[in-house]
Amino acid sequence: MKQLAPGICIETLVAGDLTHMVKFHLSGGAELPVHSHPHEQTGYLLSGRITLCVGDTNIEAVPGDSWSIPGNIEHSAQVHEDSIALEIFSPVREDYLEE
Repeated sequence: MKQLAPGICIETLVAGDLTHMVKFHLSGGAELPVHSHPHEQTGYLLSGRITLCVGDTNIEAVPGDSWSIPGNIEHSAQVHEDSIALEIFSPVREDYLEE
């Protein structure tokens, strides 16, 4: 696993030529700071509860909820309880690949 920020770790599940699937392990109380990247990002919350801020929109996500974040849009996350999310990026996030 690779730590992105305190309480936020990722695990690459599979990477192809055009897409990259990552499991996010999120600790309650963690925050993912505002950032953007050129990759389109589609996610699905498996467990826990998070709030995503995508541009000017807040998404209160519970298990079973999904979202899509276009490339180059600022977004952040607040983790309310321990959570697991699956995220698919296109193109592949080279910076997230395991070394």
